[in-house]
Order: sequence, then C-alpha cells, then structure tokens
Amino acid sequence: MENSKSQCTIEVMNSIYPEKRVRPENWAEVVEEHKYDYTSGNPALYVGTYHKYNCGSIDGMWVDLTSFLDYDDFIEFCYLLHIDEEDPEFMYQDYENFPYKWYSEGFFDEDTFDKIAEYGNMCEEDRLMCDAFNEHYGEDYPLDEIRQRFHGKWDSEVEYAEQLLNDCYSDMPEFARRYFDMEQFARDLFAYDYTFVDGYVFSDY
Repeated sequence: MENSKSQCTIEVMNSIYPEKRVRPENWAEVVEEHKYDYTSGNPALYVGTYHKYNCGSIDGMWVDLTSFLDYDDFIEFCYLLHIDEEDPEFMYQDYENFPYKWYSEGFFDEDTFDKIAEYGNMCEEDRLMCDAFNEHYGEDYPLDEIRQRFHGKWDSEVEYAEQLLNDCYSDMPEFARRYFDMEQFARDLFAYDYTFVDGYVFSDY
C-alpha cells in the first residue's frame, strides 16, 4: 500500500496536540514496524532518554531509520516510545550501519536524518563505495561529492590507467602504444591525481 510506513502514527498524531499524545490502539504493530532487524543491514539508532539513563535505566529501543516517511515521523515515534516522560530528552545511545560522522548521542536533526535515509536506501555496492571513500579521505564529505569523485571499480590501477588512456587518446596508433609504459603511467596517475581503495577509484580533487 502506498506510503503505508508509519501512516498509522501520522494519522493519530495529526489529529491531536503534542502535549496530548496518546499511543494508538495498534501500538504493538507500530513498534514491530519500526523495530530494527539485525539481519537487515539498515541504519539504526538505539533511542533512550537522558532522564532514564540518569536514573540507571537504558530502557529504549533499536529503531530502523529506513522505516519512517520522514524526520517528523521518526521524532513522533520517539515521543510515543517515551510517552511516560512529559518532555523527554532523547539519548541516542548507539548506532548501526551508517558512517560515524552522522552519529551524535544527543543531537539528531532533519538534515542528518535525510543523509542517513539516503545512505540506507543505497544498494549494497554504493554503500561499500562510500565506505571505501570515507576510509581513505575521512568522513567530512557529502554524498554528492563522493559520487562525483568516484570513477568506477577496477581490478588494478593499471587497468584503470589503460581505460583512461583509451578514453583520452583513442586515436593513438597501435605502434605508439607498444612503446607506452602503462605501469609508469598508472604510478603517476595514482601518485598525484587518483586513489585506489579496495578496487574503487576516486579522484583526489
């Protein structure tokens, strides 16, 4: 059913004021819908509160971030999850399956949610590509830039150098290619302009 995720939560919360939140009758189904499945590989947060933690309790829930329509839907669920507190201060005590740069114990805004949702909805190959980039360059780059700097997956630096040569100098005579030092060309490329990480090729600028 179109837009079925969390719709029950949204319909209930749109009909009441925040200070009068009540859990829907099918709350158990809502919880099951948003509960994190460890085998899914989806991005997830463990959502508790600072009050409970300070009282010696880690009562909360592992939440699948890809199961919500948007950030507001996620926050409403967190309020319903901790409805026993009048004004809960959410404590994101742990995280799974997204880059550390987007994790914060006490701060989680809409922009961060959208980035994680985009990452979570990537295919496995694209996620691995992003992880390889972050491993080498650090985690301070937006997804759009990572995609722009990605030049495919190759078996070796020399294989990419050969393809680049073919793309740029397709009219090079065959006799000239016999004198071309492809391995030296690859070394120069990856010394100054490109990086090879687990088969993924990225430009350095």
